[in-house]
Parts: sequence; structure tokens; C-alpha cells
Amino acid sequence: MWIADTWKDYEILDTSQGEKLERWGSYLLIRPDPQIIWNTDKTHKGWKKPDGHYHRSTKGGGHWESFHLPDEWSIHYKGLQFHLKPFTFKHTGLFPEQAVNWEWISQKIKQARRPLRVLNLFAYTGGATLAAAKAGAAVTHVDASKGMVGWAKENAASSHLGDAPIRWLVDDCTKFVEREIRRGSRYDGIILDPPSYGRGPKGEVWKIEESIYPFVQLTTQILSDNPVFYLINSYTTGLQPGVLSYMVNSTVVKRFGGQAQADEIGLPVTESRLILPCGASCRWSKQG
Repeated sequence: MWIADTWKDYEILDTSQGEKLERWGSYLLIRPDPQIIWNTDKTHKGWKKPDGHYHRSTKGGGHWESFHLPDEWSIHYKGLQFHLKPFTFKHTGLFPEQAVNWEWISQKIKQARRPLRVLNLFAYTGGATLAAAKAGAAVTHVDASKGMVGWAKENAASSHLGDAPIRWLVDDCTKFVEREIRRGSRYDGIILDPPSYGRGPKGEVWKIEESIYPFVQLTTQILSDNPVFYLINSYTTGLQPGVLSYMVNSTVVKRFGGQAQADEIGLPVTESRLILPCGASCRWSKQG
């Protein structure tokens, strides 16, 4: 498992009964997590005094219960700054486990020692975009949500990357890639973080089980003649590391050679010292 264990401003303090107790900067949050099926003693004092608690509804969705939690706050990761806020479906605007992939992306960009063009698709609030830009790449950031792209821009400005070569686009990712193919655009690195389900700016429907493999095939057509890396993430049940690996091996590796490696990504839990699984990733590069 690839573990995001270098955070200072974030940690999972404890887990029990379908929930995790987290520290986001100076604030403690309790959020549900379907992976946490164990029922252990909640000995950490933070369980009794959280700043925010997301309660899932039996009818779907849920709501935040706030105790001294601000409308917005920020945390840092190695020179990057991320704005956070509690919003629907339990999220805060950041997936801390992805830091382990940010480190890998940064390493690949620096090792290349040449100017690189990187494409971040389904780019959300820009964690991978900022990591790639800070490492020296020119980045194209694409997401169907205007609000998320705006949020990512704020994160870039706060991280002193407001003048970095980042192109911000609100677009349907599939249609964008199709246009890039027609235009002959090429990228040295591609990052994909597709949702299980979503809609584009004009109502385009994305269902990952039906759409992901044809989409991966499409993206291989905009890789440069000498690509440096390819990364795909999944939080969808059923798209396990082996499935991601097969998709990348039968597309990217088949065309460019190199090596694909897939594994779970996770976060350490301070109280129990276990590693909480948080999805899966597949990484490709010429060097593995």
C-alpha cells in the first residue's frame, strides 16, 4: 500500500463504528467512512469534543453538525496551501491520501529535467495540479464544475502559484480530450481522478463503469512521443488495483512500454497504528 504519512496539518486520530476522527489543522472533524466496519472503544478525547460532525442520513446524503467550526479555513502541505470548508456529501475540498501521489508526480517531473506539459482531468480543487506546477511543469487543469475550478485557483494563489503556467478550464473531460486529439495537442504526463458518476457543464453523463476504459483509450492518443508518467485514481467499489492495472497495461503500456504499478492508497491512524485504505491508484512510467 502507498501511504500518505508525511502530513503535519492533517491526521486520522482514531476510527470506530463507521466513523473517523480527524484533525484538519487545529479543528477536529468526525466523518463517516464505509471502510470502518470495526467497533472499538472510542478512547480518544476528541470523540467527545469535535468541532464538526457529519451525520449520514438513512435516506441518503446527510448534514453537518457544527461546534465552533468556521465556514472556511486552511491547511498546508510542504509549501502548498489548501482552503477547506464543510460541504455536502461529507467532503472538505481535499483528499489527504492523494499526497502520496503528489509526491510521486513531483518526483517524476523533477527527474525528467526538461519542460513538461501535464494534463489533470477531473481535477477537483487542484492538489495534483499544484504539486505538478510547483515541481516545474506547465499544467492544464480541467473540471466540469466552475465552482471547483475557482476553488483550485484560490488554492494556487494561496500557494504562491498564481503566476505559474496553469491553464484553468471548465469543461467536460471527454469532450476536451476529443478536441485535443483533433488539435494535435500532446502531454508528457496525464492525471485522471474520475468520479463514479457525474455530469458535465452541458448535462453530459459520466458513469465510470461504462466510461472509464474508453476514456483511458482516448487519453493515450494525447500522450507525447516520450511521455513521463500516467496516473489514474479510483474511489469506486469494483475498480480495484488489479482492474486499474489491467486498463493501463492494455492501453498505455501496450503503446509506450514501461511499467504500470497499482496498489491501494491509505492514511495512518494515530491511535491504533493501522493503515486506513482510501482508494486505489495505478502509476505508469518508463522507469516504473
